[in-house]
Amino acid sequence: MPTIPHVEKHFTATETVRDVVIGMADGLTVPFALAAGLSAAVASTSVIVTAGMAEIVAGAIAMGLGGYLAARTDAEHYSAEVTREQTEIDTLRDREQREVEEIFRSYGLDGANLKAVVAAITSDRKRWVDFMMRFELGLERPDRKCAPS
Repeated sequence: MPTIPHVEKHFTATETVRDVVIGMADGLTVPFALAAGLSAAVASTSVIVTAGMAEIVAGAIAMGLGGYLAARTDAEHYSAEVTREQTEIDTLRDREQREVEEIFRSYGLDGANLKAVVAAITSDRKRWVDFMMRFELGLERPDRKCAPS
């Protein structure tokens, strides 16, 4: 009997979907509320429609700018933490190695296996910094397409 290859496909656009859902909720709620409020105070349909359209444009600009600034702040925070980790690896090497050991101990490694894995991680400075960013600080490298510097 032939085996069917297992192909894993993971959904990776969670932040984009979140941003679209929030943007649509905000983008639809505020114009309707504005139109409802204006319809009680203004008799002219064209004024209500014009105000609603102006709010949609203003809301889109505000949401876009807010998303951009949030992504930019995430990128700046990540960069600052990378710099701090690099400095700690250079100046507090033994302590940073113990932190790597503690992380792997929490996954059940010990003895020679633990020493080998710690040696492999700490033998390459970039790999070590990337490891600390992800497993010590819980930070993922921000997507450069979201807020280019």
